[in-house]
Amino acid sequence: MNASKYTKQFFPVKNPTRKWVEKIAIDKAPHWCSVDLRDGNQSLIIPMSLEEKLEFFELLVKIGFKEIEVGFPAASDTEYTFLRTLIDNRMIPDDVTVQVLTQSREHIIRKTFEALQGCKNAIVHLYNSTSLAQREQVFRKSKEEIVRIATDGAELFHSIAAETGTNYRYEYSPESFTGTEPEFALTICNAVLDIWKPTPDRKAIINLPVTVELSSPHVYADQIEYMCDNLKYRDAIEVSLHPHNDRGCAVADCELGILAGADRIEGTLFGNGERTGNADIVTLALNLYTHGVEPGLDFTNMPEIVELYERVTRMSVYDRQPYAGKLVFAAFSGSHQDAIAKGMKWREEKHCDTWTVPYLPMDPGDVGREYETDVIRINSQSGKGGIGYLLEHNFGYVLPVKMREDVGYTVKGVSDRAHAELSPKEVLDVFTHEYVNINSPFKLIDYHFVRNPEVVVTLTVEVNGRTKEVSATGNGRLDAVSNAIKEHLGVKFSDLTYEEHALTQGSSSQAITYMSITLENGKKVWGAGIHDDIIASSINALFSSINRGIKGE
Repeated sequence: MNASKYTKQFFPVKNPTRKWVEKIAIDKAPHWCSVDLRDGNQSLIIPMSLEEKLEFFELLVKIGFKEIEVGFPAASDTEYTFLRTLIDNRMIPDDVTVQVLTQSREHIIRKTFEALQGCKNAIVHLYNSTSLAQREQVFRKSKEEIVRIATDGAELFHSIAAETGTNYRYEYSPESFTGTEPEFALTICNAVLDIWKPTPDRKAIINLPVTVELSSPHVYADQIEYMCDNLKYRDAIEVSLHPHNDRGCAVADCELGILAGADRIEGTLFGNGERTGNADIVTLALNLYTHGVEPGLDFTNMPEIVELYERVTRMSVYDRQPYAGKLVFAAFSGSHQDAIAKGMKWREEKHCDTWTVPYLPMDPGDVGREYETDVIRINSQSGKGGIGYLLEHNFGYVLPVKMREDVGYTVKGVSDRAHAELSPKEVLDVFTHEYVNINSPFKLIDYHFVRNPEVVVTLTVEVNGRTKEVSATGNGRLDAVSNAIKEHLGVKFSDLTYEEHALTQGSSSQAITYMSITLENGKKVWGAGIHDDIIASSINALFSSINRGIKGE
């Protein structure tokens, strides 16, 4: 590798004012324009069919986009047909504006306006490349000649609009803005604006694209602030950004660019686009949302959006994609699970109005994700807190704090041996199989109590296939059962503790008892019992503990 062959291809602003640095956060959402159907489509290995583009368009409208770039109608029959289908079938809502792209060439501009006939609201987007590299290497033209390309196109817009009687909005992009001297970018944009003469009630759009990311985001913010401070007709234009993601900073470019004065963002769902892609509007919008700013876009059913996107684009949303990836809310780590479980409990106890749960910067429910299946995920890295949270919130088992550690090690051991994640149902199966109503080697067949005046119990127990009846007394029913086991079944234990609660409500309710005992060798053993009767659940829990202790010796 030879880093010396690379040099800075961008032009920083001289003496930047950097007012944007003083701003702490974005306080309102920009105007959004989806370019999924143009930039996002032309980057696909297999471009979307007409039917797929129509379905995607309807999704974008449902999400809430009011400006949607629908293609380059002069570029191909497919693009032309798509736009005409939208117009002829009246599929464009009155509050939605479609955007079309055109190079600054007369026959392309004319065909673009032809494709728009009958469209109520449209933005016609004119562009030509302005960077030093493009001027020298591709066009081999002077600055004056490059300006002339832009102004010729802008003048043609006016003349065609007069011919057709249209009142569309205009947009201009100095393509490869990030490789253009800021002073020259300002000159060419102002020259276009002088021809269009926008007004506050019919604003023009000046789009400043990161056609190729060449610098860190703060340099781009300086460039945007310079343009915002010096563009003519500032109250009659929207400054728009269209960052690509070559350096992985497209979202940062947008956020700092908004702080620097930009009004509008062009991007795609999940950042699809040429090379490394465009700015990810899902991430941008939900970054605002998690700072308390309403983004104006509806992502409450993220699974549905991901499904349609993956199906029509044949792209995949990465498992760790912010907000949308299927693992972004998942916690496998034991310490993370414990913190999340405690944070959720805190919210319930304190009736919190704000979201402050550790490790979860966003409420998963806001984007249609399920706590039961998306947040706490169980594998060999999981901990007692997460496993306990899952059993409680999915199935209603409120394990004692000290029992959670024992159950946690058991569940993790199963996952480790299987080298696999366990579903909530599989975790429940492990808990039930290993702890609940364990009936071997001692199987409780029946029991009977009388008080005389102490409690007397008679147990019918199956031991190694043979039935045995034993009796004992105690100061309570559970104490009497314990004494019968110690005296007649040869099991010695102490420190019996237990907790119990109802599992369901109503006439069919069941009770669960969690119990621990300490065996003669000092080992503490946990078991659980479930039954319609609370006494029976306690006795079952005691037998579960004893049987687990014997098996573990």
